[in-house]
Amino acid sequence: MKTLKGPGLFLAQFAGDEAPFNSWDAITRWAADCGYAGVQVPSWDARLIDLAQAAASKDYCDEFKGVAAGNGVEVTELATHLQGQLVAVHPAYDEMFDGFTVPEMRGNPAARQQWAVEQVKLCLSASRNMGLTAMPSFSGALAWPYVYPWPQRPAGLVEQAFDELARRWRPILDHAEEMGVDVCYEIHPGEDLHDGDSYEMFLDRVDGHARAMMLYDPSHYVLQCLDYLDNLDIYMERIGAFHVKDAELNPTGRKGVYGGFQSWKDRAGRFRSPGDGQVDFGAVFSKLSAGGFDGWAVVEWECALKHPEDGAREGAQFVRDHIIRVTERAFDDFADGGSDAAANRRILGLDR
Repeated sequence: MKTLKGPGLFLAQFAGDEAPFNSWDAITRWAADCGYAGVQVPSWDARLIDLAQAAASKDYCDEFKGVAAGNGVEVTELATHLQGQLVAVHPAYDEMFDGFTVPEMRGNPAARQQWAVEQVKLCLSASRNMGLTAMPSFSGALAWPYVYPWPQRPAGLVEQAFDELARRWRPILDHAEEMGVDVCYEIHPGEDLHDGDSYEMFLDRVDGHARAMMLYDPSHYVLQCLDYLDNLDIYMERIGAFHVKDAELNPTGRKGVYGGFQSWKDRAGRFRSPGDGQVDFGAVFSKLSAGGFDGWAVVEWECALKHPEDGAREGAQFVRDHIIRVTERAFDDFADGGSDAAANRRILGLDR
């Protein structure tokens, strides 16, 4: 059993061009003031971090962590969701995902993909320089446009897509092994790795790579009608990161899982601030603690209704209230009468 670290906050949804969200010093002070002990950093956001410098210079990383520590928070992880997405992009999404890269790579899918691979590798190197052991990311997607089998998928289409996905990620995972950092894929609709079966398809193709871990976020499972607690029992040894994000699914006679192309506010399934949705976080934290997960509980604020700053402040206290300080002794130790092998034999009547 392990006690989770936290609360942490993913800064991606908060970084912006206005104070206190526009600089590393200011946003870490704000996060600490909200009650957080750690922050997860969007490595693509140049307002917060120079990723190339972090990969090249441990001195830069020490200074970066020092600013955070001076403001009262730790760096929990560096995340590469946007760069990981660009490792594998189906042509149907080329134009929409071009905004995730630098201007000079736009309109050139091959160059963009190479840039993305290098970005993820830089983040793994930077993570090592910061003494971190996990890097949240997305897998990208080649097969996602064919998630619903109509028209019937051509034989071998999905298998070939996963073969190619594994081919692209294998060198990155090998670099992760060299750096001593886990790649924690957020299991997420829109990615080829969106549930347990698809994760296992990928894992088989990278030969069960030890660095191909998971980011557990129960909100994505609620919206898929997937048993998020059973998922913990199945994949506990593969969970390397944890997002505390809530969700609710309230289907009607008009809409269900697919949402009818409605806005987030009007979908049957929508993300909510922690505690406002349907996730049983008491059970989630219990299973993670009992299973030995000792990483960070990181709030990822995404809510269709609540103001982000309110969600952030409430989220910090929500996580504090759910972290279980695990016990070092059994509750009935007071009744321990002591024993030895001979006494056990007598109790069992084996010497009669």
